[in-house]
Amino acid sequence: MKFGKRLKQQIQETLPGWRDKFLSYKDLKKLVKLISSASPMMSGSLEYGKAEAEFVYLLNNEIDKFNAFFMEQEEDFIIRHKELQQRIGKVIDTWGSNGSQPSETDYKEEMAMIRKYIVDFHGEMVLLMNYSNINYTGLAKILKKYDKRTGGLLRSPYIQKVLHQPFFTTDLISKLVKECESTIDSVFPPCEEKTSNQLGEREAIRVAGEGIFRNTVAALLTMQEIRKGSSTYGRFSLPPLNLPESDVTHSLQLNSPIAIP
Repeated sequence: MKFGKRLKQQIQETLPGWRDKFLSYKDLKKLVKLISSASPMMSGSLEYGKAEAEFVYLLNNEIDKFNAFFMEQEEDFIIRHKELQQRIGKVIDTWGSNGSQPSETDYKEEMAMIRKYIVDFHGEMVLLMNYSNINYTGLAKILKKYDKRTGGLLRSPYIQKVLHQPFFTTDLISKLVKECESTIDSVFPPCEEKTSNQLGEREAIRVAGEGIFRNTVAALLTMQEIRKGSSTYGRFSLPPLNLPESDVTHSLQLNSPIAIP
């Protein structure tokens, strides 16, 4: 699949409020075409220089847009992660077996709601990691196209700049994703009764159909696709995403409308 189509698909599959935050790939392509179609005699002309300046200006604006959006989401996730831990602690301290007001019914109801929240929260963070991946990939591709069609040498220095941008640095989000997964394991341990596990899985499937989890599956598969090694893999490509097959399979199962027997 060509990158333009892949990007369009990702924009359609992401959260509605995120759709205008992605790379303006089509506009950048138009400028590259305009610059490359100019005759060699115009390479030093005012019109040619204006088109080049507009291309770089748009690139810089796109970087600013990515950074502003990414940092806003990242800050929100940090706050929500802390609130989640506090919420879980309050439920355990209040309705848990050793709580101030032990209640198995209240405890299970609250934990069920927390599980729904965790599924969506985890999904949003995965979507943000995918946002970083696909926008970086788009920048690398449009710069490669620019260098190839214009004879310029913009890609290498510009990518070096991109590598130090906040939107490219996903270490903190990756850490939060792993902590979120650990929270799921601790709140819903494997030693729970089988019936409870089955109901929990059915609940996760129901959330998948109503919330954003369906989009998360697409994001995981897209990250795996754009980051896998291939014959065109180069120094400007993202490293392969070694996503365990079980993770993809599990996500697809959760996304299925078929109930677990």
